[in-house]
Amino acid sequence: MYTVLIYGWCKLGKVKMAQTFLNEMIERGIEPNVVTYNVLLNGVCRKVSLHPEERFERTIRNAEEVFDQMRKNRIEPDVTSFSILLHVYSRAHKPDLVLDKLRLMKEKGIFPNVVMYTSVIKCLASCGRLEDAERLLEEMVKDGVSPCAATYNCFFKEYRGRKDAESALRMFKRMKEDGFCAPSSHTYVILIRMFLRLDKIRVVKEIWDDMKITGAGPDLDLYTVLIHGLCERQNWREACHYFVEMIENGFLPLKGTFETLYRGLIQADMLRTWRRLKKKLDEESIAFGSEFQNYQLKPYRR
Repeated sequence: MYTVLIYGWCKLGKVKMAQTFLNEMIERGIEPNVVTYNVLLNGVCRKVSLHPEERFERTIRNAEEVFDQMRKNRIEPDVTSFSILLHVYSRAHKPDLVLDKLRLMKEKGIFPNVVMYTSVIKCLASCGRLEDAERLLEEMVKDGVSPCAATYNCFFKEYRGRKDAESALRMFKRMKEDGFCAPSSHTYVILIRMFLRLDKIRVVKEIWDDMKITGAGPDLDLYTVLIHGLCERQNWREACHYFVEMIENGFLPLKGTFETLYRGLIQADMLRTWRRLKKKLDEESIAFGSEFQNYQLKPYRR
């Protein structure tokens, strides 16, 4: 009962009130367990602003106080406790501190799970320490923890920011060869957006075909990213091809996608092409029902 109340106050952001209920719980002779303390710890750490530095330091002090309370009551922090604390270091972009805490965990015989490893790898990658992140990926596998798509996505996001196509393809190949997990829809969104911006259309098509083989897509988000990227490069033929494919596969394009393609084709003096697309859309409109009625395009002049 008390744990539920503590959770409720933490969810409302009233951590001091949650602490009051914990104290009352102890005074009444009801011993809190590790779950109770983790609920309080989560309230202390989650969603709090960590900037400027003083807020980060205050959050860590408050978290350490909860750890001290646990040990005082002979309750050892578990993997969830450390996971919550690691997430704070990761959000604050403190790579050295997050690695120290990871080592401390292992020394205490608490072995990280995939979520914790991914959080640390995300921190390392976003701080530009990709070599350390790759070493941790190897360590993770040696410890018997299989990476998930989110783990690899940490690398892809950093490579996208660096416009490092070669490293992104190398990691994608490694992901496929390792076989621990299949790329997720989000993985393909990151890669397709990246290679579109680098104007590597051939690579985009290869990744798109791979996405179909794995069954991760296509979905509305993937079609939208692809079509908008092709429109930005004025690759109207390919954009129209995937626009039609999208409709045939039962996905109603976003209104922004309609307008982007429409404006682009008019500017490119391809009104006939647009009319053919519009006719195709009208033929398929029955499948979309009332949703399609809201897509009224305003006349556009060059």
